[in-house]
Amino acid sequence: DDTLYLLETQPTRLGIFQEMIKKTSMYSHPLIHHLMDPEAHKEIRENSDDKQVVTEIMARCFTPTLITTTSWEGFHFVGHEIRITEAMDCYGAVVWPSALVLCYFLETNAKQYNMIDKNVIEIGAGTGLVSIVASLLGAHVTATDLPELLGNLQYNISRNTKMKSKHLPQVKELSWGVALDKNFPRSSNNFDYILAADVVYAHPFLEELLVTFDHLCKETTIIIWVMKFRLEKENKFVDRFKELFDLEEISSFPSLDIKLYKAMKKNRRSTISSQLLL
Repeated sequence: DDTLYLLETQPTRLGIFQEMIKKTSMYSHPLIHHLMDPEAHKEIRENSDDKQVVTEIMARCFTPTLITTTSWEGFHFVGHEIRITEAMDCYGAVVWPSALVLCYFLETNAKQYNMIDKNVIEIGAGTGLVSIVASLLGAHVTATDLPELLGNLQYNISRNTKMKSKHLPQVKELSWGVALDKNFPRSSNNFDYILAADVVYAHPFLEELLVTFDHLCKETTIIIWVMKFRLEKENKFVDRFKELFDLEEISSFPSLDIKLYKAMKKNRRSTISSQLLL
């Protein structure tokens, strides 16, 4: 009887043993350790959240169903259809993903970062999409860029804000670091917000850009800045930026290599004191 019992149960015991070996080898696999790690779960959730938000942001863009004499690209923000004409011969007159991220942020955080009746300046406005969204949210907007971009910028802003915005936006020339005291005297700089999307890239004017940020800021000005990381220069600029401003990363979109920052000017006295102590 004992022999018969062993013969009957042996396959079951063998199967259990084989299953245990299988599970042991499976759980020793690096991928399984990664999946069981709480930090890994957090990373997976964040990546999933990132993809969902990015999908929502990119869904705000649409192309016209009819071919017209003037080509344009459409966007849905703040309950409006926004039509943007791009200039394909210039990087500054193209809508980049960073601009969409900033527009989405302004719209979905309108209570925390209230634009109504606020003085807002956008540097490197390009096509004007961000300035248009800020204007539709109720801000006094000054959209700035290089002189060769102002015609297209003015066209886009006028066609999308006329009779729709509480305050008519202004379009002004701003070459970073050039004639700042003349064109934007510190005494009249009362900007509540500075908006910037994708202004840091492989150009030779990063120091001038930093000077411009510093010049336009008063102690209470909030900078909302979105940046796509492409090269080491971006990291170096962030390090330089932190010397003058308190920088806080608000959102990150790994699938786009984009980060969204909030910044305010450092207290000058505390900065000078810390430098003296060093």
